[in-house]
Amino acid sequence: MAWAPNHLARAFRHSTRVVSVPETALEISLRAVEDQLKICGHKRDADVFELFLSQKELTEVIDLSRFKKLKYLWLHHNKLHGITFLTRNYCLTELYLNNNAIFEIEGLHSLPSLHILLLHHNELTDIDATVKELKGMLNLKSLSLYQNPLCQYNLYRLYIIYHLPGVELLDRNQVTEKERRSMITIFNHKKAHIVQSIAFRGKADASWNPRSPFKQKPAQRIPPDFSFANNVDKTVFDDPEDAVFVRSMKRSAMAITSLNWDTVPTREEKYLDEKGTESAQMVTITLR
Repeated sequence: MAWAPNHLARAFRHSTRVVSVPETALEISLRAVEDQLKICGHKRDADVFELFLSQKELTEVIDLSRFKKLKYLWLHHNKLHGITFLTRNYCLTELYLNNNAIFEIEGLHSLPSLHILLLHHNELTDIDATVKELKGMLNLKSLSLYQNPLCQYNLYRLYIIYHLPGVELLDRNQVTEKERRSMITIFNHKKAHIVQSIAFRGKADASWNPRSPFKQKPAQRIPPDFSFANNVDKTVFDDPEDAVFVRSMKRSAMAITSLNWDTVPTREEKYLDEKGTESAQMVTITLR
């Protein structure tokens, strides 16, 4: 019976073994933040200016509003789906969120100091919602959105430049003056056309859908029954755009009438009567 106490002791140890519970996503995030604070030697939240949390397999992040002076945040190469954890970090100037699984960026509009934003290699699909969230960032200068589904939309780059005119570097390429001029030609011209077409009691469709293929407008032609001089006919136009075009052509015409001095006889010619009795002629020059 000498073995009985040992047997009972082993049985007791097996019965009291602690079963480890896996950490939740927020617990993993909290541990990553605390580890980073220890590495940097920060003891107060007010001393934290940057956090390096990339490549941590994070699917969620704890609320970071406790770090009031946070300016630089690296969260790239994780598994994030959203960014609701950034709501009160008003001093944040650089945010690296590339290579995640983010499908919406709701909450970014509350970061007015943001200067650099990297969002490439994510799952953003709604270009209108994305632009709406970024419009209020007046200090945003560098933006990357490539390798997102929304980049496949027609005229994606010009559309972003049009709505975010303060951005100077888009998808690692400098925004050029040629692109800005093209943007004005495509978008602002259509808005101005609406105002003009209202005068003809027909509003032309100047809306632009980034998901629709771009169609080049056919060349506008003047109706054959139209004359530039004293036009009194009431030409009916099937397309209001033709009416706008014709009116602009009329307004741009300028006629200059002057005496043709070649037909006016000089004093000697009058004396010699070489020109006969022909009257002087008028010359009209039309400039367009």
